[in-house]
Amino acid sequence: MTIYSAVVTTGIYCRPGCGSKPLAENVRTFEHPAAAEAHGYRACLRCRPYRVAGPIAADVPELLCRAVQLIVAGALDSGTEAALGARLAVSPRHLRRLFTQHLGVTPDQLARSRRAHFARRLLDDTDLAVADVAFASGFGSVRQFNRDMRLVFQASPVELRSRRRRADRLVADGGLVMRLPFAPPLHWPALLGFLAERAVPGVESVREGVYRRTISLDGEAGLLEVLRGGADHLLLRAHLPFWEGLIHVVERVGRIFGVDADIAPAEAALARDPLVGPLIAARPGLRVPGAWGAFEIAVDAVLRQYAARARAREQMAALVEAAGQPVPGLDHGLTHLFPSAETLAAADLKGVGLPKDTADTLRALALAAARDDTLLDGGSPLADFVHGMSAVPGVTEDTAQRTALRLGYDDAFPTVDRTGGATRGEPGAEAGATLRPWRAFAATHLAVARVPVPTA
Repeated sequence: MTIYSAVVTTGIYCRPGCGSKPLAENVRTFEHPAAAEAHGYRACLRCRPYRVAGPIAADVPELLCRAVQLIVAGALDSGTEAALGARLAVSPRHLRRLFTQHLGVTPDQLARSRRAHFARRLLDDTDLAVADVAFASGFGSVRQFNRDMRLVFQASPVELRSRRRRADRLVADGGLVMRLPFAPPLHWPALLGFLAERAVPGVESVREGVYRRTISLDGEAGLLEVLRGGADHLLLRAHLPFWEGLIHVVERVGRIFGVDADIAPAEAALARDPLVGPLIAARPGLRVPGAWGAFEIAVDAVLRQYAARARAREQMAALVEAAGQPVPGLDHGLTHLFPSAETLAAADLKGVGLPKDTADTLRALALAAARDDTLLDGGSPLADFVHGMSAVPGVTEDTAQRTALRLGYDDAFPTVDRTGGATRGEPGAEAGATLRPWRAFAATHLAVARVPVPTA
C-alpha cells in the first residue's frame, strides 16, 4: 500500500521516497492523494505525486473497487453520485460512507482529483492549449477546470504551465505524446509477448518493441502507439480525431499495460507457491494485461473456445476484414477498426468461414452485448459477471473467466487454453484454489511461461 505523507506546517503532501525530511510530529498520512487534497494539502513540487496514479489498496471491499473503476471510466464526468450508487445497487449515502472510510474522500472528490492530476500532466508534457487540456481531461467547462485546478493545486492552469520543467515537454514527430508512469519494475518483454501472441489481426500489432492499435472515437478512427519510455514510464503517442475525453483514452491504454496496478501484494502472497513462485522470480513486474475493448476480448475468447489459437487468429482476421470499418493509409499491418457488437450481430458469420457452432455462439454474444451494455462492462462482482456471460447460449464458464481476466477481475481463472488443438486442463470450481484471491495474476504467469494450469 502507498502511504502519502502530508506536512502540517507547510501544507504540502509527498509520495514515498521524496527527499524532504519533516519532523515526525508534523506529519499526517493518507492512503490516497485525493484524501490529502481534500484536507487542504497541495502536491509537492519535488516528487510531484500527481504524475503517478494513487493505487487502491488490495484489501478494500470489492464494491469500492468496482465504483473506482466506473469513476475512472467517466461515470462522474457528467453523472452524479446518486446515479453511480444506483448502478452499483447501493444508496448514495452508503457509497459516500464507503469511500470516506477506506479512501478518505467522497466519490466526487476522487473524480475531481483524477481529472486535475491528468490535466496537470498535460500541462507539463504537452503544448495543448489550456482550453483543450480542460476538455481532454474530462471537465465540462473551462470555468470548472479553472476552479478545480485552484482547489487541488492552489494555482491557475496558466500558472501551473509556467512552472513546468524544461525536460517535461515531450517532443513528438507527429501525434500527441504522453508518459504512462508506473511503479517499477514492469516486465515489458513478457507483457509485450503476451499481447503480441493475442493481437487482433488488422487492429493490433506488436513490432520492434512497439504496441500499436486502431481505435474508434464516436465512429472516427484513431491510432495509438505504446513503447517503453524509461525505468518508470511508458510512452503513449496518440493520433486522434479530437482531444475531448483524452483522459479516458489514456486510462484505457493504461489498463492494457497495468500501469496503475499494485502487484506487490500478489507477488508477496504467491512468492512461495511451488508452481507460481519461480515464475514470479523469473519475470518480476509482470502485470495482468487488460483490454481496450471488452467485446473484442469476449469475441476472442469465444473463438478460442472452439479452436486452437492459430485457427482462432485466422478466424478473427476474417471477421475484421469482413465486418470491420477499413482505415486506409496505415502501416504495420493495421487496416481496420474492430467491429461493434451491433455490426457483428447483423453480419453473415458463416459466410466468413466460421463453423456453425462458433457462428451461432458469436451471434448470440453480439446480440446480448448490443442489447445490454452492462453485460461486459466489468461493473458487477466476478460471480455475477461469469453467470451473466455464460448465460449467453453457447458461451462456457471458462470463456467467461478468460474474458474476466482481461477486464481486471483479480480472481478470474480460465483453465482451458487451446494451443495446437491440445488442452492444458479442464475447468473446475476449485481449480487453483490455493492461488486465491490472485488467480488472474497466477494465470498470467502460467500463460506466459506456458506452464499447465492446475485443476481441481
